[in-house]
Amino acid sequence: MLLRMCVSRCLLCVGVSLFPMAIICMLSNMLLLFPELDIHFLLEGHVTREATWATGLWGSGFLVLMGARAFVQSSRTKGCCAFRSQMLSQVLYSCMSLLASGCCCLVSATGLTQGPLCLYNLSNGTAMWGVPLRPLSERQLGYLYNRTLWSGVCLQPRAVVQWNVVLFSVMGVSSALQTILCTANILNALLGLILGQGFCHNKVSPVSE
Repeated sequence: MLLRMCVSRCLLCVGVSLFPMAIICMLSNMLLLFPELDIHFLLEGHVTREATWATGLWGSGFLVLMGARAFVQSSRTKGCCAFRSQMLSQVLYSCMSLLASGCCCLVSATGLTQGPLCLYNLSNGTAMWGVPLRPLSERQLGYLYNRTLWSGVCLQPRAVVQWNVVLFSVMGVSSALQTILCTANILNALLGLILGQGFCHNKVSPVSE
């Protein structure tokens, strides 16, 4: 009984913790789609590629919210048989949330290291849209370690480098924390599933006279 309470409490804690992180990821991804809070960059296709994949919306956002809701609901499950069936579903929900948040974390890291899509000047003075801060083989550290490039390369959108660095970092950290919680929840649900058999067998049956 004590083990069951611990498993249920862990489910509740993970579910409640995932809600704000999912909302943070969704807000960060939405803001990434609107540099300068202007919609015309999105309409013209001048938004960083990793932001348009919207992994913060459907991955660490919607899918993780689905998992978090299921975790909170399962923490209130009564009965040994219902508890074991819920643990099996929680393993599946946790795996889904882990893959979704892991995908968002990888995309965020890629968007952060590659740099933003922006309007910049070529060496001949011609302006064009591209990813000028993408790390080259001879400059492996990239723009993240050279802050002088943050304001001296991209012409439009204004301050897009800082915008992307902050939002991709927030989304990446939040989704990384989600992966940790989902991994812990897989172990927690497996523990409840494997040891759940004992909840029924260890019940004291009334003695018939």
